Amino acid sequence: MEPSVLCPATVPSVERKFHVLVGVTGSVAALKLPLLVSKLLEIPGLEVAVVTTERAKHFYSPEDVPVTLYSDADEWEMWKHRSDPVLHIDLRRWADLMLVAPLDANTLGKVASGICDNLLTCVIRAWDRSKPLLFCPAMNTAMWEHPLTAQQVGQLKSFGYMEIPCVSKKLVCGDQGPGAMAEVETIVDKVREMFFQHASVQQS
Repeated sequence: MEPSVLCPATVPSVERKFHVLVGVTGSVAALKLPLLVSKLLEIPGLEVAVVTTERAKHFYSPEDVPVTLYSDADEWEMWKHRSDPVLHIDLRRWADLMLVAPLDANTLGKVASGICDNLLTCVIRAWDRSKPLLFCPAMNTAMWEHPLTAQQVGQLKSFGYMEIPCVSKKLVCGDQGPGAMAEVETIVDKVREMFFQHASVQQS
């Protein structure tokens, strides 16, 4: 899909929707991206866009994702000269809420350390912390139980980001235990809750 520059200022405030930016990383739980996006779109008043890592593309087909999908190539193709848009900044400005689902162990480590070497981690590094950022860890049980994981999740929480905790189940690899991404319904319910909170503040 051809990327477009997102600019909330061009949308009349009366008609403006609540913008949700979904980040997807290279966990097998990325298989659920088409379902997650379709469920989010069922919430009236939401507009959704997706930022994907290259590894996440292995687990879903772009044709199954009915919204604009941004990846690393879009940022570099969009910027040629000084006055050109910087995509990770435009996305940061556009979004009212960011949802990273799934957040794999690799990207968790990057975000906790401040590394921003792709479009998704650049958006997160530039994120306006007055807006909500929700993250849904997803990884193998052995990776989840590594001491570094709790430290890194704690680091993200210290930034003000909100965890939607992983669940315990039989993983795709065959292991049984914690580390699976939260159920899609749980994630959508949390986004809906944040949306309603935002709407209440706007109306008060």
